[in-house]
Amino acid sequence: MAVTAAAEVAVTDATEPPAPGRRRLRFLRGRKTVVGLGILAFFAVIAVIGPWIAPYDPDAMSDALLQPPSGAHWFGTTHTGQDVLSQILIGTRGVLVVGFVAGILATVLSVLIGVSAGFLGGTADELLSLLSNVFLVIPGLPLIIIIASLVSDAGDLLIAAVIAFTSWAWGARVLRAQTLSLRRRDYVEAARATGESTWRIILFEVLPNLTAVIASGFVGTVVFAILSEITLAFIGVADISDWNWGTVLFWAQSNQALAQGAWWWFVPAGLCIALLGMSLGLINFGIDEFVNPRLRTETGASRKVRMRVGFTPVARTGTPEKETRS
Repeated sequence: MAVTAAAEVAVTDATEPPAPGRRRLRFLRGRKTVVGLGILAFFAVIAVIGPWIAPYDPDAMSDALLQPPSGAHWFGTTHTGQDVLSQILIGTRGVLVVGFVAGILATVLSVLIGVSAGFLGGTADELLSLLSNVFLVIPGLPLIIIIASLVSDAGDLLIAAVIAFTSWAWGARVLRAQTLSLRRRDYVEAARATGESTWRIILFEVLPNLTAVIASGFVGTVVFAILSEITLAFIGVADISDWNWGTVLFWAQSNQALAQGAWWWFVPAGLCIALLGMSLGLINFGIDEFVNPRLRTETGASRKVRMRVGFTPVARTGTPEKETRS
């Protein structure tokens, strides 16, 4: 009987179900998750200790005008001699504070309104869905720009609150749809039959099954909030006296850093934005793989195919053509 490469690839070894402890740690063992959490942890540490390890005052001017990276200034200087590294280090805290505060506030609102609408149904569902639809059509970034321009002292917390207030609706719609599919499950009906209260059922029966959706929505809101904060600073709407990565890009663009060849002025901030966005994206992918066994199976299967195809011996039957003629 012939043994073909396709047949060998199709054979998969039976695996034992992972222990409960291993299932809980599966999320942290994913390669994408580890890389994403590692990059995010690095920026979190910088946000905490940045003001203490910054070599210079970010506002201090010097005679080293528009100097490239050197031993004295690792990321170079601006047109007024300000140290770019110090501006990046101190600006990291504002970016993360706005992103995570807005993410937490928007997630809480989306869970309260979305899950309540999906589980309660009836008039409550109609009213809460109407509220969500109203906020869905409100343009978030233009509203943030208007509020930031009207309030002269718009700090990070106010910007985070406005971003959260305008970005919770899409998450609420997703959670409502998921809750509608859960509220008639057997375990929910059993909890109702035993006389459990509505909010206890939501808290202990429904919400645990929505953890992945909530986490994914939280990560998406954090990304949106960070990009909104940087955009506000870049276009000059936010307070430019508060340093963040967008402020660095604002001053670089205003003083034509690209035309002057001062790449060190804007490249570090751009790389920080890209790395932080990549880390959050990897964490989001890790969440998807953790909650969707099909993604894990397909990833493992594709890895086996790459390893086996081309290296599997093939047993051929029959006699060579020359022997047959003889």
